[in-house]
Order: sequence, then C-alpha cells, then structure tokens
Amino acid sequence: MPQLHLYVSDEVADKIKDRSQAAGLSVSRYLSEVVAREIGSGWPEGFIEQVAGGWQGELLERPAQGEIEQRETL
Repeated sequence: MPQLHLYVSDEVADKIKDRSQAAGLSVSRYLSEVVAREIGSGWPEGFIEQVAGGWQGELLERPAQGEIEQRETL
C-alpha cells in the first residue's frame, strides 16, 4: 500500500490528532478514512433518497431544438 506524505500547520496537526483520538483511531487510519470518504466513488450515502423527487418548481419542459445545422465537410 502506498504511503503519502504531506505538510500541515501545527494547528491543523493538533486538530487531526484530537479528531483521531475522539474517533478511537490512529492518525494514519483516521486520515485514510477521511481521504477515502472525500475521494470515494459514487454518490454520498442517502443522496438519491434526499434528491429524488425534490424539484418543487414549475414543470420543466425542453424547448424545440430546431433543425440540425448543415456544415461543410473538412
């Protein structure tokens, strides 16, 4: 598994340590989970349930698209 190294301010490092301790995780494991959550693929958990059917404005209609433009060949 690759290792990544980064530099953060002392203030940020202290916050990371506090949050990792509160979560009962090592700093490395805590940061790994934060990165995986932020980079993860797919929609956030519960996103579809929160959004589906959520439009409450006027009915959306697609306007006429017109004719296809004829272009010269290259």
